[in-house]
Amino acid sequence: MNLEQPLSEKEFDDLDNFLLSERCADDAMTLDTLHGYLTAVAVGPETIMPAEWLPRVWGEDKTAPQWKNPKEEQRIVNLIMRFMNEILITFEVSPKEFEPLYVEHEVDGETLIDPEGWCWGFWEGLELRADAWNPVWESEAGPLMRPIYLLGADEIEEEELAEVEDPRKVHKLALEIEANLPGIYRFWLPRRKGAVETVKREEPKVGRNDNCPCGSGKKSKKCCG
Repeated sequence: MNLEQPLSEKEFDDLDNFLLSERCADDAMTLDTLHGYLTAVAVGPETIMPAEWLPRVWGEDKTAPQWKNPKEEQRIVNLIMRFMNEILITFEVSPKEFEPLYVEHEVDGETLIDPEGWCWGFWEGLELRADAWNPVWESEAGPLMRPIYLLGADEIEEEELAEVEDPRKVHKLALEIEANLPGIYRFWLPRRKGAVETVKREEPKVGRNDNCPCGSGKKSKKCCG
């Protein structure tokens, strides 16, 4: 299966149902939380390999689900990897088209967005590299992170609670997050740690047949080098 192929509606439902099934831990991520989590990993300051981020999907204890067989495990992991790649490709090709996977709920007959699960997931992904995320808070992009902080952080200030207690204010914060994500992505894009950079030498390289720079008078290949 091509890992760059977006999930079909059926595959999307299959992944959702599996994460909610009894074979996953009670605190395994739901689909909206998983989407927020993968988004943070995708846009953040460092490349994080699946071997590190995948176990957290199954819950705080990182206990793998009760797979029926290896084929099922391969299929579910494949769906998650394609879910991640869809996020990566969207940001790479058209960041403004990215849409967080929010859930909706009815409040007094009005349909409102509930982004808390998504934000909790984003915060989990952020905490994989919390120190590396620090520069964004004091930068020009810092205000873009605030709605995610308000809805995703483990604790917020008491005076901030009023901003997240009204479902309509939360709905507005959700729309702000969607509008802010391309800016967060652009902030980290030139700063993101990827491949190891080549270190430029300040002095000419010592050849194997040159005198060793230690001053011994011996050839480099027979001395320190």
